Amino acid sequence: MNSTATTAATKIRCAWAQTDPLLGDYHDAEWGVPEYDSRALWEKLMLDGFQAGLAWITILRKRDAFRKAFEGFVPEKVAKFTADDVERLMQDAGIVRARAKIEATIGNARAYLAMQAAGEDFSAFIWGMAGGKPIVNKTGKVPTQTPLSEEISKALKKRGFKFVGPVIVYAWMQATGIVDDHAPDCHRHGSKKK
Repeated sequence: MNSTATTAATKIRCAWAQTDPLLGDYHDAEWGVPEYDSRALWEKLMLDGFQAGLAWITILRKRDAFRKAFEGFVPEKVAKFTADDVERLMQDAGIVRARAKIEATIGNARAYLAMQAAGEDFSAFIWGMAGGKPIVNKTGKVPTQTPLSEEISKALKKRGFKFVGPVIVYAWMQATGIVDDHAPDCHRHGSKKK
Protein backbone atom coordinates (compact mmCIF):
# COMPACT_ATOMS: atom_id res chain seq x y z
CA MET A 1 0.00 0.00 0.00
CA ASN A 2 2.94 2.32 -0.28
CA SER A 3 3.11 3.19 -3.96
CA THR A 4 0.98 5.90 -5.45
CA ALA A 5 -0.99 6.64 -8.57
CA THR A 6 -2.37 9.83 -10.03
CA THR A 7 -6.13 10.23 -10.38
CA ALA A 8 -7.92 11.93 -13.23
CA ALA A 9 -8.26 14.98 -10.98
CA THR A 10 -4.44 14.93 -10.58
CA LYS A 11 -4.68 13.99 -6.92
CA ILE A 12 -1.99 11.56 -5.95
CA ARG A 13 -3.37 8.71 -3.85
CA CYS A 14 -2.07 5.51 -2.36
CA ALA A 15 -2.12 2.94 -5.16
CA TRP A 16 -4.53 0.56 -3.38
CA ALA A 17 -7.17 3.30 -3.49
CA GLN A 18 -7.11 3.35 -7.29
CA THR A 19 -8.64 -0.08 -7.86
CA ASP A 20 -12.27 0.90 -7.16
CA PRO A 21 -14.10 4.25 -6.83
CA LEU A 22 -15.49 3.14 -3.46
CA LEU A 23 -11.94 2.59 -2.21
CA GLY A 24 -10.93 6.01 -3.54
CA ASP A 25 -13.75 7.69 -1.64
CA TYR A 26 -12.95 5.71 1.51
CA HIS A 27 -9.26 6.62 1.19
CA ASP A 28 -9.98 10.32 0.75
CA ALA A 29 -12.62 10.67 3.46
CA GLU A 30 -11.88 8.06 6.15
CA TRP A 31 -8.74 5.96 5.91
CA GLY A 32 -6.07 7.36 8.17
CA VAL A 33 -8.29 10.04 9.70
CA PRO A 34 -7.70 9.98 13.47
CA GLU A 35 -10.74 8.49 15.19
CA TYR A 36 -11.21 9.24 18.88
CA ASP A 37 -14.77 8.05 19.46
CA SER A 38 -14.69 4.81 21.46
CA ARG A 39 -17.74 3.25 19.81
CA ALA A 40 -16.52 4.13 16.30
CA LEU A 41 -13.08 2.70 17.09
CA TRP A 42 -14.72 -0.51 18.31
CA GLU A 43 -16.90 -0.76 15.18
CA LYS A 44 -13.90 -0.35 12.90
CA LEU A 45 -11.96 -2.98 14.86
CA MET A 46 -14.88 -5.40 14.46
CA LEU A 47 -15.02 -4.76 10.71
CA ASP A 48 -11.27 -5.32 10.42
CA GLY A 49 -11.79 -8.62 12.23
CA PHE A 50 -14.37 -9.61 9.62
CA GLN A 51 -11.88 -8.67 6.91
CA ALA A 52 -9.38 -11.35 8.02
CA GLY A 53 -8.66 -13.44 4.94
CA LEU A 54 -10.71 -11.18 2.66
CA ALA A 55 -10.19 -8.00 0.66
CA TRP A 56 -11.18 -4.75 2.37
CA ILE A 57 -13.42 -3.85 -0.58
CA THR A 58 -15.60 -6.84 0.34
CA ILE A 59 -16.19 -5.42 3.82
CA LEU A 60 -16.60 -1.88 2.54
CA ARG A 61 -19.33 -2.99 0.12
CA LYS A 62 -21.12 -4.81 2.94
CA ARG A 63 -20.57 -2.16 5.64
CA ASP A 64 -24.16 -0.85 5.61
CA ALA A 65 -25.50 -4.40 5.88
CA PHE A 66 -23.09 -5.07 8.77
CA ARG A 67 -24.31 -1.94 10.54
CA LYS A 68 -27.91 -3.02 10.14
CA ALA A 69 -27.22 -6.62 11.20
CA PHE A 70 -25.24 -5.53 14.27
CA GLU A 71 -27.67 -2.77 15.30
CA GLY A 72 -25.32 0.09 14.48
CA PHE A 73 -22.44 -1.60 16.26
CA VAL A 74 -23.71 -0.29 19.58
CA PRO A 75 -21.82 -2.50 22.04
CA GLU A 76 -24.66 -2.42 24.60
CA LYS A 77 -27.00 -3.94 21.99
CA VAL A 78 -24.53 -6.40 20.47
CA ALA A 79 -23.54 -7.71 23.91
CA LYS A 80 -27.13 -8.89 24.40
CA PHE A 81 -27.14 -11.02 21.22
CA THR A 82 -28.02 -14.66 21.82
CA ALA A 83 -27.52 -17.94 20.00
CA ASP A 84 -30.69 -17.09 18.04
CA ASP A 85 -29.03 -13.88 16.85
CA VAL A 86 -25.97 -15.85 15.77
CA GLU A 87 -28.22 -18.10 13.67
CA ARG A 88 -30.03 -15.05 12.23
CA LEU A 89 -26.69 -13.51 11.26
CA MET A 90 -25.52 -16.79 9.72
CA GLN A 91 -28.48 -16.49 7.32
CA ASP A 92 -27.80 -12.84 6.44
CA ALA A 93 -26.31 -12.79 2.93
CA GLY A 94 -25.51 -9.10 3.33
CA ILE A 95 -22.63 -9.79 5.72
CA VAL A 96 -19.71 -12.18 5.94
CA ARG A 97 -21.29 -15.30 7.41
CA ALA A 98 -18.43 -16.64 9.49
CA ARG A 99 -19.67 -18.07 12.78
CA ALA A 100 -16.37 -17.54 14.61
CA LYS A 101 -16.26 -13.88 13.56
CA ILE A 102 -19.90 -13.29 14.48
CA GLU A 103 -19.43 -14.90 17.89
CA ALA A 104 -16.20 -12.96 18.40
CA THR A 105 -18.00 -9.67 17.68
CA ILE A 106 -20.61 -10.47 20.33
CA GLY A 107 -17.89 -11.45 22.80
CA ASN A 108 -15.92 -8.34 21.91
CA ALA A 109 -18.94 -6.17 22.70
CA ARG A 110 -18.99 -7.76 26.15
CA ALA A 111 -15.23 -7.23 26.53
CA TYR A 112 -15.63 -3.58 25.49
CA LEU A 113 -18.36 -3.11 28.11
CA ALA A 114 -16.25 -4.86 30.75
CA MET A 115 -13.43 -2.38 30.06
CA GLN A 116 -15.94 0.45 30.40
CA ALA A 117 -17.28 -0.96 33.67
CA ALA A 118 -13.70 -1.18 34.98
CA GLY A 119 -13.19 2.50 34.19
CA GLU A 120 -11.17 1.97 31.00
CA ASP A 121 -12.34 4.18 28.16
CA PHE A 122 -11.60 2.32 24.91
CA SER A 123 -10.36 5.37 23.04
CA ALA A 124 -8.19 6.66 25.89
CA PHE A 125 -6.77 3.16 26.36
CA ILE A 126 -5.83 2.71 22.69
CA TRP A 127 -4.59 6.24 22.05
CA GLY A 128 -2.65 6.13 25.31
CA MET A 129 -0.77 3.07 24.07
CA ALA A 130 -0.02 4.94 20.83
CA GLY A 131 1.35 8.00 22.60
CA GLY A 132 -1.78 10.14 22.17
CA LYS A 133 -1.23 11.27 18.59
CA PRO A 134 -0.97 9.73 15.11
CA ILE A 135 2.28 7.99 14.25
CA VAL A 136 3.37 9.27 10.83
CA ASN A 137 5.19 6.72 8.68
CA LYS A 138 7.85 8.70 6.84
CA THR A 139 9.59 5.74 5.20
CA GLY A 140 6.97 4.85 2.61
CA LYS A 141 7.42 1.18 3.56
CA VAL A 142 4.26 -0.25 5.03
CA PRO A 143 4.59 -3.15 7.45
CA THR A 144 1.86 -5.69 8.14
CA GLN A 145 2.42 -5.44 11.88
CA THR A 146 4.62 -3.55 14.32
CA PRO A 147 5.74 -3.92 17.93
CA LEU A 148 2.91 -1.53 18.88
CA SER A 149 0.26 -3.57 17.05
CA GLU A 150 1.60 -6.66 18.83
CA GLU A 151 1.39 -4.85 22.18
CA ILE A 152 -2.17 -3.63 21.53
CA SER A 153 -3.18 -7.09 20.32
CA LYS A 154 -1.89 -8.69 23.53
CA ALA A 155 -3.60 -6.06 25.69
CA LEU A 156 -6.93 -6.59 23.92
CA LYS A 157 -6.67 -10.38 24.09
CA LYS A 158 -5.91 -10.09 27.81
CA ARG A 159 -9.22 -8.22 28.12
CA GLY A 160 -11.11 -11.00 26.30
CA PHE A 161 -11.12 -9.74 22.70
CA LYS A 162 -10.87 -12.16 19.76
CA PHE A 163 -9.91 -11.66 16.11
CA VAL A 164 -7.50 -8.97 17.19
CA GLY A 165 -4.16 -10.42 16.11
CA PRO A 166 -1.31 -7.98 15.40
CA VAL A 167 -1.95 -7.91 11.63
CA ILE A 168 -5.67 -7.12 12.10
CA VAL A 169 -4.77 -4.54 14.75
CA TYR A 170 -2.24 -2.88 12.44
CA ALA A 171 -4.77 -2.64 9.59
CA TRP A 172 -7.18 -1.09 12.10
CA MET A 173 -4.50 1.34 13.30
CA GLN A 174 -4.08 2.47 9.68
CA ALA A 175 -7.82 2.81 9.12
CA THR A 176 -8.39 4.82 12.29
CA GLY A 177 -5.44 7.17 11.88
CA ILE A 178 -3.49 5.82 14.83
CA VAL A 179 -0.78 5.39 12.24
CA ASP A 180 -0.54 7.42 9.03
CA ASP A 181 0.59 5.01 6.34
CA HIS A 182 -0.40 7.16 3.38
CA ALA A 183 2.39 7.06 0.81
CA PRO A 184 4.78 10.02 1.22
CA ASP A 185 3.52 11.68 -1.96
CA CYS A 186 -0.17 10.93 -1.32
CA HIS A 187 -2.32 14.02 -0.95
CA ARG A 188 -3.43 12.71 2.47
CA HIS A 189 0.02 11.99 3.94
CA GLY A 190 0.99 13.68 7.21
CA SER A 191 -0.58 17.08 7.57
CA LYS A 192 -1.85 17.08 4.00
CA LYS A 193 -5.64 17.03 3.76
CA LYS A 194 -8.13 16.53 0.97
